[in-house]
Amino acid sequence: MPDEIARSEPNSDSESSIESALMAEPVQHSVSQNPQEGSLDATKAEHAFQATGHHPSANSKAKRMVDLIVSISGLAVLSPLLTLIAALIKFDSPGPVIFSQKRVGLNGKLFQFYKFRSMYQESSSEIHRDYIKELICGKKELQQSPDEREKVFKLAKDQRITKFGRILRRTSLDELPQLMNVLRGDMSLVGPRPAITYEVEMYKDWYRRRLTVLPGMTGLWQTRGRSQRTFDEMVELDLEYIDQWSLWLDLKILWRTVFVVLRREGAW
Repeated sequence: MPDEIARSEPNSDSESSIESALMAEPVQHSVSQNPQEGSLDATKAEHAFQATGHHPSANSKAKRMVDLIVSISGLAVLSPLLTLIAALIKFDSPGPVIFSQKRVGLNGKLFQFYKFRSMYQESSSEIHRDYIKELICGKKELQQSPDEREKVFKLAKDQRITKFGRILRRTSLDELPQLMNVLRGDMSLVGPRPAITYEVEMYKDWYRRRLTVLPGMTGLWQTRGRSQRTFDEMVELDLEYIDQWSLWLDLKILWRTVFVVLRREGAW
């Protein structure tokens, strides 16, 4: 299995800086979606969320039970499809089947994140790093016309993606290996999108509250516009999810995700 996994990892200095910033020295987390309003440190914010009864923490037994049931049954039922996808990836281009990358999880803890490989082997991450930087900078003026929007969402025509990789991305099948992350407890079925390490290094302070819950395979962002949203809007949806969480909301998001995937909304 190890030789079938492509790893994309930050250097050790980058990992240390992220974990130090997120764990050793808690940053200020905005309690509301408005970054101008008052804020609490990470510990106080955590207590505040637990007091509301809405916070989808790692201790939520019902949420974890759903995660386990769906991930175990999903991996079992989808095993023939997963095997077929793996074979087609190997046939399409040289390289491993699984792409593995360090992502930032609950409370800044790094974990190994899995996807089916959809890019050519050893593709540079610089294009995506620049893309994320542009999104976080909030260049909304670039989205005023189709031509300008093309500049923001330039990764829709990313030349690093293989032919079969484009099919995987359009159908969201490249995300299926994350069921293993859910089974391991690094992720949940529903939650904020897992953050990349270099992305977190660019975060505004109020973004970091999205790291107080387990990241998810899907969430409000994926079901409300997906790649058509700005980065600020994505974070606002994550905070809305945190503040309004319930098991029923998770189930509704999962149901909505099925139709979003089938219609390929916001996928490319």
